Amino acid sequence: MTKHETAKYGQIVLVFQGGGALGAYQAGVYQALHEAGIEPDWVIGTSIGAINAALIAGNAPADRLERLEAFWHRVEYPLPADTMAVLPGCTPMSRLLTMLYGLPAFFEPNPMTLMGNAWPLGAENAGHYSTAPLRRTLTELVDFDRINRHETRISVGAANVCTSQMHYFDSRDQEFRVEHVMASGALPPAFPAVRVDGELYWDGGILSNTPLEAIFDDNPRRSALVFSVHVWNPDGQEPVTLGQVLNRQKDVQFASRSRTQIARQKQIHKLRHVIANLSQRLPEAERASNEVAELASYGCVTQMHVVALVAPALPNEDNTKDIDFSTGGIRDRWEAGYAQTKAAIAQAPWAAPTDPLEGVILHRFTP
Repeated sequence: MTKHETAKYGQIVLVFQGGGALGAYQAGVYQALHEAGIEPDWVIGTSIGAINAALIAGNAPADRLERLEAFWHRVEYPLPADTMAVLPGCTPMSRLLTMLYGLPAFFEPNPMTLMGNAWPLGAENAGHYSTAPLRRTLTELVDFDRINRHETRISVGAANVCTSQMHYFDSRDQEFRVEHVMASGALPPAFPAVRVDGELYWDGGILSNTPLEAIFDDNPRRSALVFSVHVWNPDGQEPVTLGQVLNRQKDVQFASRSRTQIARQKQIHKLRHVIANLSQRLPEAERASNEVAELASYGCVTQMHVVALVAPALPNEDNTKDIDFSTGGIRDRWEAGYAQTKAAIAQAPWAAPTDPLEGVILHRFTP
């Protein structure tokens, strides 16, 4: 698709969930979009989604895929996804090594945590790991000056530690820095909080892991073709073992009520379209009055096509899948994102005729 072909849908938006190693699926999604000539005007992410978003927004289109590959190569463990566990049913070796030693380009153990939970570490060091390696990696791979030239908009979600409020750092509204990405990925208690402009922030995923709200609440509202990339599956079977319970619990928690959110937004946007439609049916003299004009301002004629891409589960994955940085795990998730997005582009359901009263149209692609 050319820029001209996508322009009729408004802005192109990528929305990335948080999910650690599961974020390799997002990189595969971007590769398929890139090869199809679909480049984002706006990238929204939380946690690992914020990192992938920064790698995209902070590089020229021709360099984005190379930088994504560089990041995921740096954080991988050179082991296959199905590396034998120490004992049957136990955590695979690559994930045990990640927990013990961290990832050299991402995070490293904080030895001071061995002093105990009551030891005063300081607000910006209170985590089992230090993310100083991630800061260095992002500084090398992301051109923040490019982001601040406003070529591609980026928003990343973070949770204010002291107010429990979700906050989106947005390159449209402020100078965008590495601290904003770091804050979005500061998942407690593994990673310490990050201070930005005097306020302390944790990973936005603990409040809202599917940052669609950023586009729905944007002002001014614009029509859009939104690729919402879900690395946690809201659908699953009934768990019958403790391991399955732990795995399913993570999916339910970090799927972040995305279906409810979209259903609610479909209702709200349909009402906005109804208001706009009704206001146009009033006599011109009525529409010119201040009172009617104020009421009509609640109407809207923008339309958003939301393409929900849901990552498949890998064979025998468990509740530690988000730290599966093995070579095989990253490859399999990347390839899954690539294949699923290519299939979605081939179908292009957003090109089909739609009800003019619908403001949000959902196209869901599941494994």
